[in-house]
Amino acid sequence: MKPVYLINGFLESGKSSFIRFTLQQPYFQVKGLTLLLLCEEGEVEYDEKILRASRTEVRVIEDEADFTPENLLAIEKELNPERVIIEYNGMWNIKEMKLPFHWNVEQQITCIDASTFPTYYSNMKSMVAEMVRRSELIIFNRCDSVMENLGSYRRNIKAVNAQADVVFENAEGEINEIFEEDLPYDLKADRIDLDDNSYGIWYLDMMDHIERYEGKVISFIASVMRPNSFPKGCFVPGRMAMTCCAEDMTFLGYVCRYEGAEKLKERSWVKVECTVKKEFQEAYKGEGPVLYAQKVEAAQKPAQEVIGFN
Repeated sequence: MKPVYLINGFLESGKSSFIRFTLQQPYFQVKGLTLLLLCEEGEVEYDEKILRASRTEVRVIEDEADFTPENLLAIEKELNPERVIIEYNGMWNIKEMKLPFHWNVEQQITCIDASTFPTYYSNMKSMVAEMVRRSELIIFNRCDSVMENLGSYRRNIKAVNAQADVVFENAEGEINEIFEEDLPYDLKADRIDLDDNSYGIWYLDMMDHIERYEGKVISFIASVMRPNSFPKGCFVPGRMAMTCCAEDMTFLGYVCRYEGAEKLKERSWVKVECTVKKEFQEAYKGEGPVLYAQKVEAAQKPAQEVIGFN
């Protein structure tokens, strides 16, 4: 079977930029020839140096009527590629696309310009749906001006293809945004009880969205840390986390105000029940989340001392 990588999306949606980036990656420096089929030509052109380095041959198919198994087989016979990348025309009916019988779509990726997505989704919803229905990965780029809408964009895509991975990118790269619907607890509840699996996600999300947690009661099991430089009535309840590998460990915790902080034993385990406020804290050298503990009780060491972010 001939592996095919199908990249689709409307004109100027970032398809060419994505393919160009992929061709330059070390993991793509594999044996054999790559055939790149261009079904439309956007603003981004392919550098001849990149094409030579990645052993990529380009062929252009300008008309949908010419995108036939017979013509594709003729190109294959001419070049004998090991793999095929198709930059598909977003205005062509992907549902009617026909490939040679031995060409197998290994991966389908859809690129979307986030700044124009509402227009296309409102006026060409069925066409957008066909693009993303079989895609494994949906990449929204140019998100800088529509950050507040990304949650609804993601829900639009998931309604059509619940299994797809959805990635958002701005000028600085991938956006590591945590959406409310992805949180492992109910933000509408007045009380949130964290466990080993949700503590890391809560820690990261509160760093960016403290407004989601102000006024709520938060409870969790934590280890006590109290640096000598800390003021009276403060400690840090937190957990050790493995951020990428066993050698990369860090303590995740926020400053907590508690009248009995001086009596807590360093590295002892406690159950903390607190509320959250945003205020200046010297330890942060600025504003940040500060916990106000109503209750701190001794707790058993958890079976899973080190947490992750899943």
